[in-house]
Amino acid sequence: MSSLSPLARLHRPLVWFAGSMVAVALVSAVGLVVDDRILVGVPIWTKPFKFSVSFVAYGLSLAWMLSLLAPLPRAHRVGWWAGTVVAVAGTAEMALIVLQVVRGTQSHFNEATPFDAAVFRLMGATVAILWFGALAIAVLLLRARILDRATAWAVRLSSLIALAGAAVGFLMVSPTPEQLAVDDSPIVGAHSVGVSDGGPSMPLTGWSTTGGDLRVPHFFGMHALQLLPLLLLVLTALAPRFARLADERFRLRVTLTAAGMYAATFALLTWQALRGQALFAPDGVTLAAAGAIALLGAAALSLRAPAPSPSDSDSDSEELPA
Repeated sequence: MSSLSPLARLHRPLVWFAGSMVAVALVSAVGLVVDDRILVGVPIWTKPFKFSVSFVAYGLSLAWMLSLLAPLPRAHRVGWWAGTVVAVAGTAEMALIVLQVVRGTQSHFNEATPFDAAVFRLMGATVAILWFGALAIAVLLLRARILDRATAWAVRLSSLIALAGAAVGFLMVSPTPEQLAVDDSPIVGAHSVGVSDGGPSMPLTGWSTTGGDLRVPHFFGMHALQLLPLLLLVLTALAPRFARLADERFRLRVTLTAAGMYAATFALLTWQALRGQALFAPDGVTLAAAGAIALLGAAALSLRAPAPSPSDSDSDSEELPA
């Protein structure tokens, strides 16, 4: 396995999944142009377009991370099946979303008819299966031997934050107070908090501008999977030009600090949304918490690195066994 090229080591079902999502994104883009139907305040093809683009990045990121697993048959076998489960579950979810778009009705939270309710419950099952598949991959990455410690922790922590971001979706399925007040509400659950879905929103994202929106932390958390490893790639590329970045211990500190700040910001965005507060309308408490995150992050980066010790050369032995 180790003799294969980096591209050949990528998890093929996830790569195929990402390729199929490119096709869905292109179809959805055409739909945005030629289909003038509006659903919940936005063009009807907005949801499959956003989901497919997000799944392209998600699938390719997991495919790359699985290629980092140590060349042990057991780890690769479990990782292959976990990645395949994610690919199949993601494909099923997108198929259901597109089905409801073609039918001209809402996919999420829709219990207007027995068929719509069955579709929504099936979507919930695919999301749960996808989440547990991603959890299995995260566990494998926690135990994997990855020679560069900064890369190892960027991959591990980003996968855990992404799991937390995906779990925010489970908060959206609870009925709102307005829905509880109505017998047999056709819609059960919402993205927004404190306001109804379909109100004033940001362009492209569709996030509410008048109340909280759980899609904000959901998006931010899940895309840690790309942003934290991307940060490390940038640091590594700049290392030949900046002596400090050439120090692996400093790159590791930057990675851990960035991951900590990312996780704290994710928690803050979730708290802000649950309080019914729009992303760009933070109150004083939210601003103070954001300032504290920034100050703590800056303080962590400004600390002087400890002097190297003889044990540093054996740092790889600290990695957990695969």
